[in-house]
Amino acid sequence: MTRPAVEHPTTPAQRPGLALAVVAASTFLSMSVWFSASFVIPQLTTAWDLSPTGSSLLTITVQIGFVIGALASAATGLADAIPPRLLMCAGALGAALANLGLLWADDLTTALPLRLTTGICLAAVYPPALKEISTWFTKGRGTALGIMIGALTLGSALPHLVSSFGPIHWHHVIVATSAMTATGAATILLLRGHDPYPFPQRPFNIRAALASLRNKHVALANLGYMGHMWELYAMWAWVGAYLAALPTISALPNPATTASALAFLCIGAGALGCLAGGNLSDRYGRAQSALISLLCSGAAALTLAVIGTGPLPVVLALCVFWGFWVIADSAQFSAIVTEHVDPVYIGGALSIQLALGYLTTTASLWLVPVLVQNHSWATALATLAIGPAIGAIAMAVLTTSRTRRS
Repeated sequence: MTRPAVEHPTTPAQRPGLALAVVAASTFLSMSVWFSASFVIPQLTTAWDLSPTGSSLLTITVQIGFVIGALASAATGLADAIPPRLLMCAGALGAALANLGLLWADDLTTALPLRLTTGICLAAVYPPALKEISTWFTKGRGTALGIMIGALTLGSALPHLVSSFGPIHWHHVIVATSAMTATGAATILLLRGHDPYPFPQRPFNIRAALASLRNKHVALANLGYMGHMWELYAMWAWVGAYLAALPTISALPNPATTASALAFLCIGAGALGCLAGGNLSDRYGRAQSALISLLCSGAAALTLAVIGTGPLPVVLALCVFWGFWVIADSAQFSAIVTEHVDPVYIGGALSIQLALGYLTTTASLWLVPVLVQNHSWATALATLAIGPAIGAIAMAVLTTSRTRRS
């Protein structure tokens, strides 16, 4: 579909690079409440007498809320009817208020609805951010989306960095993350001017949006994304616990602090991975880039499962390698959708893809501690490798079909 010609942006606020910086900063700040309760689970376990299942629910409930919000956004047409930056602002403000409500919660019963609401509101931040970035870039879109998700990765790793400096009262964490998210809502309003490559606006048609799922590229991208998400959030959530369980670290005076610092290093490496994945994508293709990332991250998980509690330098190097590649492909599944679905329904299609992916994370987030408790870390790590294996098959099929067509 040929888009109408538009004048090249001339004002500073309309430069794609500046727009990318604003959207990335807003997303980084807004998504900080995602892991706010997860970060203080040790304190909440004591204060609220949480069971292991209750502790996991504080994270899983946010995922479920995100799925509900993403599907509702797609089904009602909000994702395509309302300008992305307005959705992002409203969603971030709602998430900040819901997160702040935890200050008045005194048990899991009152906390879970607030965490669910937080996830629902964040579904109005992340998918619209992907759409907003896509309207500023045609050339270099993979790299641009990679930079934005790299910022999100650093935000996800930030709690581990804070934890490495010692304990902080959970009330202070909730206030700080709520303030960051509210700042993210204000930041997106700094974006000025019209998008250089806007997607057309038409009345939403749910049948047409769902019909896009039958597009081969979209279907394979969604399958690849689900395989990627099976591994990603479980790795982010549990790599600190895995490192803390290593004999070398568990024998230290402050194993939790050391494990948090190393977990930040492992997860934070993904920010560079996003840049690498985006660059590979723009050079060689979205599916090829995702295939490389899935093979590397899956191989890292399997290797860790085999070596078990090997020498710390070897385990740490593999975990950093895993963290680098586990997120490197994330933006490319979204890029495939933006380039192969009817532009009118891109917002809805992205929301559906993200909903499928985050629904997948609820299973792996729950499964990992169960496997560790009843079997071993080796079993859990090998199980996580199943996701990227399935995703790699989907990307290989997509790559082969594109090669044959050309």
